[in-house]
Amino acid sequence: MEAASSAGDTRFLSGLLLHPKLYQVEVKDGKIASIVKEEEKLWNSKLGQVIDYGDAVVMPGLIDVHAHLDDPGRSEWEGFPSGTKAAAAGGITTLVDMPLNSFPSTVSRETLKLKIKAAENRIYVDVGFWGGLVPENAFNPSALEDLLNAGVLGLKAVYLIIAFGLAIRGAESFMCPSGINDFPMTNTSHIKEGLSVLAKYRRPLLVHAEIQKDLESPLGHEHGANDPRSYSTYLKSRPPSMEETAIRELLTVTKDTRIGGPADGAHLHIVHLSDSSSSLDLIKEAKHNSDSVTVETCPHYLAFSAEEIQDGDTRFKCAPPIRDAANKEKLWEAVMEGHIDMLSSDHSPTEPKLKLLEEGNFLKAWGGISSLQFVLPVTWSYGQKYGVTLEQLALWWSERPARLAGQELKGSIAVGNFADIVVWEPEVEFNLNEEYPVHIKHPSISAYMGRKLNGRVSATFVRGNLVYKDGNHAPAACGVPILAT
Repeated sequence: MEAASSAGDTRFLSGLLLHPKLYQVEVKDGKIASIVKEEEKLWNSKLGQVIDYGDAVVMPGLIDVHAHLDDPGRSEWEGFPSGTKAAAAGGITTLVDMPLNSFPSTVSRETLKLKIKAAENRIYVDVGFWGGLVPENAFNPSALEDLLNAGVLGLKAVYLIIAFGLAIRGAESFMCPSGINDFPMTNTSHIKEGLSVLAKYRRPLLVHAEIQKDLESPLGHEHGANDPRSYSTYLKSRPPSMEETAIRELLTVTKDTRIGGPADGAHLHIVHLSDSSSSLDLIKEAKHNSDSVTVETCPHYLAFSAEEIQDGDTRFKCAPPIRDAANKEKLWEAVMEGHIDMLSSDHSPTEPKLKLLEEGNFLKAWGGISSLQFVLPVTWSYGQKYGVTLEQLALWWSERPARLAGQELKGSIAVGNFADIVVWEPEVEFNLNEEYPVHIKHPSISAYMGRKLNGRVSATFVRGNLVYKDGNHAPAACGVPILAT
């Protein structure tokens, strides 16, 4: 493909702009200059090149607010180049990188600088950064303010407590709740302190919510009843009550975020919700009470169910876990009715050896679903059963994520916004196999490989630059780091 366009170019994108009418989008200096209907006959304009996409859908680029790119320090897991190439190939124009799984974790101004340096000139889409709320900085307002002043878009905490010996024997990964030693878990006091600081900046706190409190007997392996190769064994170790307990405790402090409250201006965002029952009911009640709360779920919870996961197929291990088919149906219902605000990938890759694909031990394998390139076609393909519309896709994947991340000039195709655009063909079917161009670093660990999907991405523009077209990327990595000001 040609090199990425310069910011001074003017171009027109013609195609279906969400609605079934032909539009042209004029792009100038990296932003959207105008949007016109076909009948206004702008075809003869001599102001610039016309790119005719015919019946393809022209949509705002996706914004993924929850991705682990593992750079710097663990780029052998993913890294900025492969991760952002995969994002561009999937129609994602903006990522917000999580502060953990890289090394060091992003918990200070100094570690944020390392993250930015690693991203510069190596990213194919725009990338922002969440900072980490951890015990070492939670009670130090000046340290948190320093991190926020350095440009993180908000903070992320792991509110995950699993008491030793309460889960299944051999579940070594449970002993370090986040899986990363330099990103320890927080408690309610840490969350409360973090929200009080974030209120001044009007930025969100994202929380992984799971707690196991009740003393239970550990599950044994007698007679293979709790075989670690069986997905049901792993599922028993992380029941829905873990999410419910954590969310119930978190919501004791979100009343502070109400208008006029001590943390007015702060916002709590619950990541990767899996439980569609009691946990979701608690969130709905908090919203009804005017707490500043939102929640996301992920495509893998909407695409897969526990019943279909084969013994030993650790590609499907994640936390919270993929639950049963009835739970999946209720999640779809909540998404369609607006009780779940947005979707994110929670792209959480690793090296294949850590997934233990041959051993198939769900209790020891690294948890995480590799999905970054596939979220648009997955949401569309599995959503057809429920009547998903293009407008809903744009709401879940662009508009609301932009609002959460504080990106006022992203998330919609509107005059004055950045020209972050995906062009895709909803009717085109393809198989995710060895012949399909996959750009994540380790395709073999993705649970989506082998699936048949609809919705091929044709082109992706970031700030008006064509960064991906028909399987190829621009030779120059022209994405920029996004910093809050």
